[in-house]
Amino acid sequence: MPAFIEVRVAALTDVGVKRSHNQDACTAQPATDASHYQTHGHIFVVADGMGGHAVGEKASAKAIRDIPLTFIKHVAVDGVPGAIRRSFKEANESIYQIGQNNPEFKGLGTTATALFLHPEGAWLGHVGDSRAYRVRGQRVQQLTFDHSWVWEVARRQGIDPDELGDFKRNVIIRSMGPDAELEVDVEGPHPVEPGDQFLLCSDGLSNMITPDEIGMVLATFPPDQAAKFLVDLANARGGPDNITCLIVSVPGENPADNPKNKQRSNRKVLASAAQAVKRWNKMVPWPLSALGGAVLCAGFSVSLRLLEFPGSILFFLIAACLIIAGLIGLILQARESSELTENPDDSPLELRLYRDYPFVLDGNAVSRLTVFETKLQQEVNQQSVAVDWAVHERYVAEVEAHASKGEWAAAFRARCLAVQTLAIPFNKHRQKDEAFKPNWTPKAAGG
Repeated sequence: MPAFIEVRVAALTDVGVKRSHNQDACTAQPATDASHYQTHGHIFVVADGMGGHAVGEKASAKAIRDIPLTFIKHVAVDGVPGAIRRSFKEANESIYQIGQNNPEFKGLGTTATALFLHPEGAWLGHVGDSRAYRVRGQRVQQLTFDHSWVWEVARRQGIDPDELGDFKRNVIIRSMGPDAELEVDVEGPHPVEPGDQFLLCSDGLSNMITPDEIGMVLATFPPDQAAKFLVDLANARGGPDNITCLIVSVPGENPADNPKNKQRSNRKVLASAAQAVKRWNKMVPWPLSALGGAVLCAGFSVSLRLLEFPGSILFFLIAACLIIAGLIGLILQARESSELTENPDDSPLELRLYRDYPFVLDGNAVSRLTVFETKLQQEVNQQSVAVDWAVHERYVAEVEAHASKGEWAAAFRARCLAVQTLAIPFNKHRQKDEAFKPNWTPKAAGG
């Protein structure tokens, strides 16, 4: 990142349709000048509280307050990754003590996902199933691992979490507050390019809106409008949980969108190949792959020898080299594992993109949103919700005009506004039918 940039930020949190109170919280603390940016950077945190009554609210509020304060206090001495770990662990200790000292706060806990933008890149601290995404070009990249039962099982089995369906999807296996000790995921530094956008959100948003939809919305609207539309859309789709959306936009044009830089596509192919190798290496460590290759080469050597074909010696030598490389690799990995066990906090960090989704603003994108709009319009008519139909029809006409010219980005934007014209009164109408379930959008703490 440059020496100092003024990022655009939008933070919005909403109670949702079915919850009686909001246990989510967020804070946006961008640096005010170059000096502050060099020392502390930009800090953003989203937390999703857990527990009955006001317990979750207390935990999430404390997390978004303590994490930035502790980080700022210690970053000069501990460095960014050390200060991130310390801020999370000290916040966890405080939340844990509240639960221990107050029996009525049993079950106190919260997720926490924090983004720290520094001159060397983007750092993340993370516990729980709130998420951090980066939108770059026409891709949405999930930068955090869900500490949920389904994601952990998927990791152990080496499969996509979606293959496990919805079974125990909302069971959290790691959060702040329940235990005295806390394991924190620290990721970074991820390179930051002009035009990058980051989105931090609670599962109230990510459970209702797909990553590619998030990418399309952020590519279409400025941060404040994008955050409002995403919250309205999540509520229109059911709003079963509190919803928090925090968007950070880095100014400038992404070089990947510049036609003069199409040669980057070759680099992307190589990067994809490298990612495939990394995924395979996670499932089968490379020393074992080498030993497996040695077995195959030895088999070829024996077969060629028996058939009296040339090349048996070559395959035998290759097998021998692979055996030596595999054994050396096993020894090195054993040493590395031992060192990491002794000094886990000093281990080198690996840049991880946990999931990578492409998106395209085309006719299919518009059609998908049209299907939802049709269903929403039926609900609105059935419940006799008061809608400004003149405004809605104007947006629908814009969709048709842009679509006829193949201007799909503009058509998608108009379709989003048509949906929002229905969603806002529909969401308010549904909440009027509930018991006391307030709907508010407080300003992000520190923002």
